[in-house]
Amino acid sequence: MLVSAKLSGGMVLQENVKNSRIEPVGFNHLPNNKGEIMNNKVLHKAGTRGLANHGWLISRHTFSFANYHNPDRLNFGVLRVLNDDFVQAAKGFSTHAHDNMEIISIPLEGALEHKDSMGNVAIISKGDIQVMSAGSGITHSEYNKNTDKPVKFLQIWVFPNKQNVKPRYDQLTLKEEDRHNKLQQILSPNPEDEGVWIHQHAWFHLGKFEENISINYSLKKKGNGMYAFILKGNFTIDGTQLAERDGLGIWDSDSISLVSGSADAEILLMEVPMTI
Repeated sequence: MLVSAKLSGGMVLQENVKNSRIEPVGFNHLPNNKGEIMNNKVLHKAGTRGLANHGWLISRHTFSFANYHNPDRLNFGVLRVLNDDFVQAAKGFSTHAHDNMEIISIPLEGALEHKDSMGNVAIISKGDIQVMSAGSGITHSEYNKNTDKPVKFLQIWVFPNKQNVKPRYDQLTLKEEDRHNKLQQILSPNPEDEGVWIHQHAWFHLGKFEENISINYSLKKKGNGMYAFILKGNFTIDGTQLAERDGLGIWDSDSISLVSGSADAEILLMEVPMTI
């Protein structure tokens, strides 16, 4: 599958994505001097991520994307893309196409205007989560709604467990108080559960903690792994210390333990299958 994105200024970025069996995480995270591999963990420090600076767009890539290619960082199980995007005022991504991918957007600051080929026109802001099942194919655009301030958001791609489904769109406003010193489920495989849903056995949670709060997370499906991404502050996860925008993947484990290391520490946990 070839995903093409026409960006502001006419630039076209292309990302080759192979929709086939994904090997266990160790295959895609070979030892290198920019990452730390442990028995069942991979640590991605914030400063080792790929960088794309187009002026109007600054994007940090945890995994290979567009012009950033690192054979040691292709994916974490079915988690294919984790982009940390900064878009200047009144700028954005012009209409481009996707297929057979679950695409999740989580605004961190500002407001993003969305339009797509299904007829959806929507604004997503901090506190919202948006999901698209690209399925058999969609086109969409994303622009910073504001003319006086930037927008920051996470763009996350997950390989689906069903091909060529009917495309769908959904968004939800989350209650921040539901993640105070606990984990708030924001995504699952079940439309009846809390949060939005996707075509994959994946569960996402957000948490916002005071200092020195301890919590355990039990994985919901055998064979899944967990990728933790630190949004703010510091955490210790299964003995590994993490700072803002660090990422940690853990597999071959039934549960993880985390301890917040600072006030107002925020974290995103993504439980995903390790194979497809």
